[in-house]
Amino acid sequence: MIRRAFEPLEPRIRSAGTKSPRWARIYYAFFHGGFGREQQAVLAGRRSYRRSLASPDGTSTILRRNVHRLEKGLLMRPRRVPFALDYIEETVDAYARCCAESTAIDPTELQWGHDVLSEYFAANDGQPEIQELKDTFFRAGSTCAVAERNGERMIPYRRNLTAPPPVTIEALADLAQRRRSVRWFLQKPVDRAVIDRALEVAAQAPSACNRQPFEFRIFDEPELVQKVVNIPFGLAGYGHNVPVAVVVVGKQRHYFDERDRHLIYIDASLAVMGFLYALEASGLASCCVNWPDIEGKEERMAELLALEPDERPVMLVVLGHPDPDGKVARSTKKNLSQLRRYNFE
Repeated sequence: MIRRAFEPLEPRIRSAGTKSPRWARIYYAFFHGGFGREQQAVLAGRRSYRRSLASPDGTSTILRRNVHRLEKGLLMRPRRVPFALDYIEETVDAYARCCAESTAIDPTELQWGHDVLSEYFAANDGQPEIQELKDTFFRAGSTCAVAERNGERMIPYRRNLTAPPPVTIEALADLAQRRRSVRWFLQKPVDRAVIDRALEVAAQAPSACNRQPFEFRIFDEPELVQKVVNIPFGLAGYGHNVPVAVVVVGKQRHYFDERDRHLIYIDASLAVMGFLYALEASGLASCCVNWPDIEGKEERMAELLALEPDERPVMLVVLGHPDPDGKVARSTKKNLSQLRRYNFE
């Protein structure tokens, strides 16, 4: 009834919304619910984030974020001593909780936290503000399966720049040119080990504070593949011959504030590009599938994948062995003058 009463004002409010964030919020509150699922996901993510502070499961978002912040402080030139006073207590508390539940935490993540915190306290040795926290850290570390090692420690390091990069720009450009969106695949199984190796490459993509707020949901059983590919647009006419379908899912639970709500899309997309190149280098072909924010399709995908309220599909990737007789679109790209500007030119 309220919406019908305001319907004659819709064009004016829509116009006002192009000039004012306040009127834009009013417009979407009364006339268009297109952002409702994203708002729900952000709120659910904030709730899950708060719960994870007390009970981390598999990974600790706050530990990953803060340890990466400590790494950046350790590599600064000149290094400020002391530093991180505004979040070191929070970091040590997170580390201690992870040690108390060490069987539920990725041991590599725990070791990374241990090594960076050890380096931090060594770099800030003698600072009275953090002495008590230093004692807490070493007591916590003695209770779980991390310890000082003689081997390489997981701390900031100098890259070996004496040797040339393992891939030339020419080879990389050739790989980028070779990789095209392939829609025709041979009907032969795809080795999961090859997909996993490509995902290991994808995992090296940059991610804000190293939180990696995404998951690759991979389907290679034909019946399940067809259920997945029948949901989005963009697969009409060729979805029937897709051997493997991947749904990239972003997780808002890694963020405490709405300001970071877009990072699931940014970080996941960065990882996907590495995944595509790694597949191509392994002899597999791929095609990205757009995921539009359409409520009916969101509901179907959420039901099929049993997604949590904070989880959103970012995009899909289909892959397989390319059919040598299948053609690809040329997809002529924009030239540099359309893609870049230096300074204010």
